[in-house]
Amino acid sequence: MNETDTCLVVNRALEKYYLTTTYSLEFIIGFVGNAIAVFGYTFCLKSWKSTNIYLFNLSLSDLLFLCTLPVIVNSYSKDEWGKESGLCHSNRFLLHANLYSSILFLTVISIDRYMLVKYPFRVHFLQKRKAALIISVAVWIGVILELLPLLYFLEPLTSDNNYRCLDYASSGDPRESLIYSILLTVSGFLIPLLIMCCFCVKMVLFLKAKNEQLSSLLTLEKPLTLVVLTMVISSLLFTPYHIMRNIRIASRISSLEVSRRKQGIINTAYIITRPIAFMNSAINPLFYFLMGDHFREMLVAKLRQLLRRLATAGK
Repeated sequence: MNETDTCLVVNRALEKYYLTTTYSLEFIIGFVGNAIAVFGYTFCLKSWKSTNIYLFNLSLSDLLFLCTLPVIVNSYSKDEWGKESGLCHSNRFLLHANLYSSILFLTVISIDRYMLVKYPFRVHFLQKRKAALIISVAVWIGVILELLPLLYFLEPLTSDNNYRCLDYASSGDPRESLIYSILLTVSGFLIPLLIMCCFCVKMVLFLKAKNEQLSSLLTLEKPLTLVVLTMVISSLLFTPYHIMRNIRIASRISSLEVSRRKQGIINTAYIITRPIAFMNSAINPLFYFLMGDHFREMLVAKLRQLLRRLATAGK
């Protein structure tokens, strides 16, 4: 067996065992966490603030993505997709929609936290529920429009009478795909990340100016911690994926004359980064329980109330 065949076998093994295992864990952890969050926001919160609206949309985005994972896990475990290309395209589209909607909603949440710090005693117009609803709808429309070209590049591959659903980086003309991937990386990831960094710095500078007001500072440390945490997690999870996706597409350009062995190694690294990027769906529920508004207390109280009702009904 030559090195090219070895890389192919390794990549197939990664898809069959590594991707199925990591996606399965993300589904179990993420689905439970996001389902609890949706339940809490739907039945526990009586008064919704802008942050609640953004977090609710973030949890819905995660749930949509998580619902596609059983199909993806099943296809990789059997090393076949089926005969329905529409299912392949819809799964890939929802996967990327979750990725970029998550980044945008986390960015909006960072801005919202900064507004909370700067205007602690009054509601800024960006923090009003109507504005939050408009921004949320705009995020969804923007992500959908941004990802429509993705459908052009996705293509199923027929092999041995079975359909295999290629990921985006392995589909379409690599030259055109690389241009779109770079634009998507800049507009969907780098710009939102820079905005998060900007508001993190603005918050640090604002708190530094308020440093002498100790009581005020103590109440504002939590929003600062959350914004920094959001930025760090987004950088760690999303950066390796975007780097390797662009390198993977570029390696397929024939004029660059990248050997099959190197293409296999690059694809191996790219496969490893994929579930890491989508790990945000399992981590995002942490933000729902850390963003304040007594969410945890209300959720626990509601669960206790339901348990009491079940206990009473069982007697």
